[in-house]
Amino acid sequence: MEKRIGFVATRFAGTDGVSLEAAKWSHILEKNGHHCFWFAGEIDRDPQRSLKVPEAFFQHETNKAIDAAIFGRKRRSPATTQAIHDLRVSLKKQLYAFIDRFRIEMLVAQNLLTIPMHLSLGLAMTEVIAETQIPTVAHHHDFYWERPRFSVNAVGDYLRMAFPPNLPNIEHVVINSAAQEELALRTGVSSVIIPNVLDFENPPLSDEKDTRTFRKTMGLTPEDFLILQPTRIVQRKGIEHAIDLVHELGNRHFKLLISHEAGDEGFEYAEWLTEHARDRGVDLRLIATRVPGDPNRPTLWDLYAHADFITYPSLYEGFGNAFLEAVYFRKPLLINRYAIFVRDIEPKGFDLIVMDGFLTKKNVQKVKEVLEQPALRERMTDHNYAVASRHYSYATLGRQLHNLMANFFGVNGCSM
Repeated sequence: MEKRIGFVATRFAGTDGVSLEAAKWSHILEKNGHHCFWFAGEIDRDPQRSLKVPEAFFQHETNKAIDAAIFGRKRRSPATTQAIHDLRVSLKKQLYAFIDRFRIEMLVAQNLLTIPMHLSLGLAMTEVIAETQIPTVAHHHDFYWERPRFSVNAVGDYLRMAFPPNLPNIEHVVINSAAQEELALRTGVSSVIIPNVLDFENPPLSDEKDTRTFRKTMGLTPEDFLILQPTRIVQRKGIEHAIDLVHELGNRHFKLLISHEAGDEGFEYAEWLTEHARDRGVDLRLIATRVPGDPNRPTLWDLYAHADFITYPSLYEGFGNAFLEAVYFRKPLLINRYAIFVRDIEPKGFDLIVMDGFLTKKNVQKVKEVLEQPALRERMTDHNYAVASRHYSYATLGRQLHNLMANFFGVNGCSM
């Protein structure tokens, strides 16, 4: 039976992990006959199926003012409490309007009840779920207790209430085994693991002519090697290790490109990286990938397709979209052994260049070998694609979403 499914978050736009994974979920659900709709403060989805509420965006001025008053301190004022609830009441009305307008039968909260980037929206969502008893999937990407910036706060009562809520009509989904265990330990809430996925049944198409044109547009010569850091510019991405790698490679033809903008966590790190690259003699290029209505910018997919090598030296990840994307585009990569990689991904048997917190001469030599030996590179990337196809495909996601919906509607009540 077809269902009308409402996705809710602070943002469904751009190339952040939450937006990308939500798009994959909706693709699978719609392929199986369901209808998906969108609620957020910033949206680049079909306007006919979306309700954009600017106050729901985590960067909205009202929410930023609340954040400044509740995080990094232990006490909140009555005025701050009132501001939280004024915004909650307003957003709750908008959520009800969303449900009524699109006749929503099931909700998917995308990281909304996980990390308090927008406290009032999380509280509003929790109340709506409790009052309507609409079947809800809470898709958790990264919990507040995983982020130091939320460790000191004046809203412990609200965090216990809604991040996440423990309600009978919610199925909780996490993206790694550590999160599953910690969620159960802290809250008693059980969950299922659904890792991030890509469409490995349909490999990406490549075109040598497009690559030549793209590289020329980027100001690259045929002798240049494009090394891509496909992440946002935030400190936990460890981008300084990518700069150090290019420096140690010792070849002016190696160019380092960062594919995402700074801003989500300030600009100081980006400024420091620029200075660090200059000091190390590294050609560092920052490029904003395409936004809606701007055909002059490349997409993230363009960058992957035309890159020679991927760097992913993250210190922490909830899963690691960039890792999976590099494998999908059959690109060799350097990856840091962050905790979730060690626990959930590394045992799968991928063939990767791995650093363990710091860059070694052996890492640098291996990168040189991979870049200089096409046959070695092909064996490595083909093996990785085959491994990922078994564990992180759309087919795997489809089966897991079917099981979730069957929990709500019965085996015969959901079409997957």
